Amino acid sequence: MKSSTEFESGQWQYELQAIATAVYAFAQDCQGDSLALLALLRHLEDMHRELRDGIFQASLPDNRQALYTLLKDIEAKGGWPYIERMKLQSFLVKFSAEATGEQGSRGAGGALLAGEQEGRRAGEEKAPTKG
Repeated sequence: MKSSTEFESGQWQYELQAIATAVYAFAQDCQGDSLALLALLRHLEDMHRELRDGIFQASLPDNRQALYTLLKDIEAKGGWPYIERMKLQSFLVKFSAEATGEQGSRGAGGALLAGEQEGRRAGEEKAPTKG
């Protein structure tokens, strides 16, 4: 089992960099293949969840002083690890911009976004009012 002193010694930094290098190399090999890259992102998200819910939770401090130390470290070194998901609207912006040149102002992504917005407006109009 590795200890926090090993982490601070730089050995862990070397091992973490090797892992990051391997992931980036894999991603480069998948460049242009959105399904393969999506699979990679899903796998990384699953690993994050498994580590957080398993090994990390099991290693949480069992006393206030150790918990305080951990919280101070989290705050001082960048906060809680988080894997952000791409928003659908951001995802479709690329298609909207490409389609604008090809199909006018409402390309494939733009049409989907417009349809989504129109659906929301229609739902708002049909919503029952109090009174």
